[in-house]
Amino acid sequence: MLLLSAIQVMLIVFLDLDGIVQAEFVPRNTMVNSEYCKGLLECLRNYVHRKRPEKWANGFIRRHDNAQCHTSLMVWQSLSNKNITVCLHPPYSLDLAPCNFRLFPKIKTTMKGKYFESIQDIEAAMTVQIKTLTKEDFQNCFRKWQEQWDKCVSSKG
Repeated sequence: MLLLSAIQVMLIVFLDLDGIVQAEFVPRNTMVNSEYCKGLLECLRNYVHRKRPEKWANGFIRRHDNAQCHTSLMVWQSLSNKNITVCLHPPYSLDLAPCNFRLFPKIKTTMKGKYFESIQDIEAAMTVQIKTLTKEDFQNCFRKWQEQWDKCVSSKG
């Protein structure tokens, strides 16, 4: 058995009130840069078109933080060319990232203290946990996100 406690697996998730639209594990040793983000946004566009056609028809808003790879000219041009409306917030602001209200804490809690033999086993365990999330979990996630957003705005922070 390999001791992979020092290994980190990056999961990028796009979600809405109904659930996960797209989830992708970032391959090991892959730099999440502007080019990678642009490719993800193109995939996201296709996923929304296929999995949430009603949202595609009515337009959708992407919550977009100000991390450097998200603010490059390449990414902004891609968003603009695809007519994707963006809701901005401060960079790496953990208190305003929707995934941190239900999705990631649930995955981390259930996996804490477990050892895996491979990165594929870690990804499989994470995928199982993601599939246990309900529509209510996602709605609660966005409700809690809105509450946190309101606190941030009211405190002018």
